[in-house]
Amino acid sequence: MFITLEGIEGSGKTTQVSNIVKFLNENGHDCVTTREPGGTEIGRQIRAILLNPENKDLDPLAELLLYAADRSQHMKSIIKPELSAGKTVISDRFFDATTVYQGFARGLDMKVIN
Repeated sequence: MFITLEGIEGSGKTTQVSNIVKFLNENGHDCVTTREPGGTEIGRQIRAILLNPENKDLDPLAELLLYAADRSQHMKSIIKPELSAGKTVISDRFFDATTVYQGFARGLDMKVIN
């Protein structure tokens, strides 16, 4: 099972991830938690670039490509292997955040995002 939580900063995603993990563990599920961006070591480096205020002029397409690079690494290193091992993976953000932030907020064409 793959569960993602979406929401703005401070909306309680991390709290809800903890609540879901507790519930699922109590009901026999082996859970792994992760986040985007930053669920892997490479992802943490990408996250640092994305969240660095010095990069406020980052081109929206470049930003999208950094998120895509993070997601690709995340899928290969964490999500797919853990799901294949039968674990439930719970991610603090995933693709929906890209649709909102890079699509609606940053104005990229949805065809480019998809």
